[in-house]
Amino acid sequence: QVQVVESGGGLVQAGGSLRLSCAASGSFFSINDMGWYRQAPGKQRELVATITSGGSTNYADSVKGRFTISRDNAKNTVYLQMNSLKPEDTAVYYCKARITRSPELVHRPYDYWGQGTQVTVSS
Repeated sequence: QVQVVESGGGLVQAGGSLRLSCAASGSFFSINDMGWYRQAPGKQRELVATITSGGSTNYADSVKGRFTISRDNAKNTVYLQMNSLKPEDTAVYYCKARITRSPELVHRPYDYWGQGTQVTVSS
């Protein structure tokens, strides 16, 4: 059983900062990419940032220069440091972990999603 759990959301004023955390736990072989996605009311879920097991990162243009993704492989945890927050960053933020469940399934990783954490930025 694999669990992915986010934490760290909340209410913040525009210009403020928040740090999200996401930890994967349970029985598995390895974690490949990890990432953050968000979904605002009435909109589709969109990519915010991803990070590979080796530390390579990718960001949506809308958050470049303001958000930083990082991970601690020893703790199976990914973080999202969000600075200079804007009202348009308001959304439910979801963590995704691409996990290989056993050595026999190395070519068939599976995406596990967290339940989401609300981030609200007031103007």
